[in-house]
Amino acid sequence: MMSDRDRNKKELLELLKQHGNSQCADCGIPEPEWASYTLGIFVCLNCSGMHRNLSGISKVKSIRLDFWEDDLVERMKTQGNLVAKNHFEADVPLFYYRPQASDCMVLKDQWIRAKYEREEFTGVDSQRQAAYTSGKRVGELWKRGRDNGTFLKRNFILSQKEGTLQYYVKEAKGPKAVIRVADLNATLQPEKVGNPNGMQISYLKDGRTRNMFVYHSKGKEIVDWLNAIRGARLQYLKEAFPTLSDSNLLPRLTRNYAMEGYMEKTGPTQREPFKKRWFTLDALDRRLMYLKDPLDAFAQGEVFIGNSECHYSVKEGLQSRSRGNRWSHGFTLVTPERAFLLTCENEQDFKQWMAAFREIILRPMSAQDYTIEATFRRRQR
Repeated sequence: MMSDRDRNKKELLELLKQHGNSQCADCGIPEPEWASYTLGIFVCLNCSGMHRNLSGISKVKSIRLDFWEDDLVERMKTQGNLVAKNHFEADVPLFYYRPQASDCMVLKDQWIRAKYEREEFTGVDSQRQAAYTSGKRVGELWKRGRDNGTFLKRNFILSQKEGTLQYYVKEAKGPKAVIRVADLNATLQPEKVGNPNGMQISYLKDGRTRNMFVYHSKGKEIVDWLNAIRGARLQYLKEAFPTLSDSNLLPRLTRNYAMEGYMEKTGPTQREPFKKRWFTLDALDRRLMYLKDPLDAFAQGEVFIGNSECHYSVKEGLQSRSRGNRWSHGFTLVTPERAFLLTCENEQDFKQWMAAFREIILRPMSAQDYTIEATFRRRQR
């Protein structure tokens, strides 16, 4: 005879098969094995740890390891991820960043807190979204100095109306930089910045990508800054591309980089010694950048990666006359202007970089891509 424990476990596992329950309610990872019985949702192990910090709001159990009382199982039957989503995500702004399983902890933690602790998206109190929906944001962020690497407190002003992000050393002297929202990208980079709330802000300056690294002591503040930037970007894109649908605009609000990491490269004659460089691949803009250090303000070089029909390709292996590479997993990135010889430290990195390049090269180019390519070629003359 089946025990109550076994019966309840079996019923919970059956509930997991239902539409909506088969993915974590918060990050979307498949096959969650934990549940918040107070909220009636199924979550992954990682998100369950964050739910434990929601004192009095969310209480979690393991579906497989913990004992479930009959009344808790009945509650899970009447709730579930779709019911919770309809309530807690009823009014999420279009531009609000919804974290995925691969995103950093501060993004997932603040998404969970915004939904269940602050109830920002239930539609009951729209004022709770004012921090990132007002079209203007003013505050202090710790910014890394370009030369000495020290983080110093700076005043930042984001204005959706003016289409700019500015920062000041001393407000009386005017802004140190005025960044166009049109040229702006922001992405959370805790490991690179060396702070759990670290963010990388990138923009175009004189045709080159300029990187700025900032953080805030509070996770909510840095996530609010990210979403305020995304809100300003959405307004700009709607005005710049009025015929594009929301689904086409959303990937362009802000973006994480497709790949980042160290590789070795040789020079344009392909006979120079290989040197270790930090590479960043921006898949959306089809841009590969390489720097001496991950926290450099400017890249040493930038490469446009077009479509295979325009004479771009990536091939396994290096040309025979190359020399001096320490890492043996090599490939050749071919552009109309030159071939780049690159090597990876291990086979896993090699496969990931190859796959990322191939995905971009196989993707058709848009009219905007052709404009960016033309800009790259003019700079190289």
